Amino acid sequence: MLDLYHRHGDWRDLTLVMLSPVFAVFIAMEVWRFRRTRVFELRDTLDSLNSGGSYLVVDLLTLVLFVLPAMGWVYEHRLFTLEITPWRFIGLFLLVEFLYYGFHRASHRIRWFWCAHVVHHGSEHMNFSTALRQSWFYPFAGNWLFYLPAVFMGFEPRWVLFALSLNLGYQFFVHTQWVGRLPAWFEAVFNTPSHHRAHHGRNPQYIDKNFGGMLIVFDRLFGTFQPEDAPVDYGLEHPFPTHNLFWLNAHEWRAMWRDMRREPSLWLALQHLWRPPEWRRHGEAAPGQ
Repeated sequence: MLDLYHRHGDWRDLTLVMLSPVFAVFIAMEVWRFRRTRVFELRDTLDSLNSGGSYLVVDLLTLVLFVLPAMGWVYEHRLFTLEITPWRFIGLFLLVEFLYYGFHRASHRIRWFWCAHVVHHGSEHMNFSTALRQSWFYPFAGNWLFYLPAVFMGFEPRWVLFALSLNLGYQFFVHTQWVGRLPAWFEAVFNTPSHHRAHHGRNPQYIDKNFGGMLIVFDRLFGTFQPEDAPVDYGLEHPFPTHNLFWLNAHEWRAMWRDMRREPSLWLALQHLWRPPEWRRHGEAAPGQ
């Protein structure tokens, strides 16, 4: 296992760690810029920072222990060998963006993945610190599985993870109210603060919209794009108010397990794993039943 890691892992795996000082500077600048507003709330910001720091530890441990070894094993059974060139890296970047779109959309529409992703949407504020609010359970839920097709095609795991890290690093900067609308050509192609503010809204028109990472083109292509056309009400439809770091990460898993236990049959219980989060929530009948 560790041999596979040494063959396929390197400094690229630490891209987000290396970007951490940049993130810290921008958070400090934003705190100062909005110091007389309610954009930041101390307990909420601390929750985001604690979530981000603990997630980084879990993510690095699971990366070494099983994610990179698993990707390395898939790479040993790849279809082709795709050595990185500038043009191929652009192709890989677009492929990873597409795979991220699939992961992100699944994380909203499949309850198993939502149980992890819900942590990121738990804040009722929108600022740079919100970007750091991530779930301990992402690696265990299987977020990394979405990127295995790129490895199976023939891209080395280190390059796939590097492209993903750049994508995630960019996304830090769209979690802000500091930036308004950008030029129309940029808004048409890229994920922007405006697009991502809408994504974090619980307004009915914003639910399950704008899943792109760096780009917004797949949302436009697959009908999940929604412009920011009304003030955004940030947060969850079903809030779970707590500052306990464990329950911030575990509350939706407990809710899913509770709903599974209330079902009258094993088949109905199992469907909670892949049905949308709102399906028969709290034992309610599904639409049409």
